[in-house]
Amino acid sequence: MIGMAREQRLVEIFVEVADSLVEDFDVIDLLQRLSARCVELLDVSAAGILLADAHGELQIIAASDEHTRLLELFALQHDQGPCVECYRTGTARTNIDLTQPEATVGWPRFAARARETGYAATHAVPLRLRNRIVGALNLFQSTPQRLGYDDIALAQALADVATIAILQQRTLEQSHVENSQLETALTSRILVEQAKGVLAERWNTSVDDAFEVFRSYARSRRMRLSELATRIISGDFDTTAIQAPASDRPGDHRG
Repeated sequence: MIGMAREQRLVEIFVEVADSLVEDFDVIDLLQRLSARCVELLDVSAAGILLADAHGELQIIAASDEHTRLLELFALQHDQGPCVECYRTGTARTNIDLTQPEATVGWPRFAARARETGYAATHAVPLRLRNRIVGALNLFQSTPQRLGYDDIALAQALADVATIAILQQRTLEQSHVENSQLETALTSRILVEQAKGVLAERWNTSVDDAFEVFRSYARSRRMRLSELATRIISGDFDTTAIQAPASDRPGDHRG
């Protein structure tokens, strides 16, 4: 996507995000959509948003898709990977060629897993507001084509939007509230992960398909993902109310 077409789409996306930042918005759903928009605008293969927990370890909060291998790749970065370095230094790490050992010194397990998953290049951009770094945006490419200066600047702008969505602008100056917002977002993600697992097992389907149906049901009824997840986990929700995903695709029944 280039030129005026991308500029027009970018305007639409920022309007979409701004319209979502209302009181009591669903941060997990918003960040998941923002991850998907990163793939669309930057022409990368996958994107994920990682948030630092109370111990300074990065945890996946949203991804452009929910495929297990991709989520495992993001999860590896709680202790090693370009996002860890990006978070600790506050500096973007871009155009990292995963096929070159000298470019991935310090995180060999991450680089090997990324190559196995089919990625040739990666980028990490900080989630920052002024001098605060709260996480990182991670991008993957299946080809080693470099991102240009404009693409990297756009990636940083999208990361900044994600930061504002996580922290909520009206509470940015209150550090104790800010920390609470971070923990609430991470807790919501954990609840969604648990609900995905429950539904996938109940329906004998993939976690990916379970998430798509779960998310569509919540959206259509204007429910927050964490709210629906809590009710499913506690048993306070009849899951037969949700239409199970089609299960006629061969090889699609994975956990």
